Amino acid sequence: MNRDGMNPELDFSKLDGLVPGVVQDAATGEVLMVGFLNETSYAMSLESGFVTFWSRTRQKLWMKGESSGNRLRIVEAATDCDNDAIVFRVVVEGDGLVCHEGTVSCFTKSIRTAQMESAQGEIAAEVANVG
Repeated sequence: MNRDGMNPELDFSKLDGLVPGVVQDAATGEVLMVGFLNETSYAMSLESGFVTFWSRTRQKLWMKGESSGNRLRIVEAATDCDNDAIVFRVVVEGDGLVCHEGTVSCFTKSIRTAQMESAQGEIAAEVANVG
């Protein structure tokens, strides 16, 4: 627990002072993006109620949506079992386009393998048999 006894301490020691932050839509469960937080951006996120990252490229703090208006308002947050990653469930303000490429989610580039195609076929067959 941290000093106030309310929240678990995040372990910033493993990735050069950073932890991955997964951002998930609170209403749909869709994963919107992943960024990195340092201790300062984590504290700012909790204090402001909006997700703030550490930009590894620009080497500065970055509140997602500060220029676009698509801010990520935190409604819930949780750490993983090792306290070295965090997930934020958010409501997106603005037009809802989280990705800098103009999409709702940054996860738009599908990866396919023969094994994945086979598994999807098996699932579709199971669903068809249930219905």
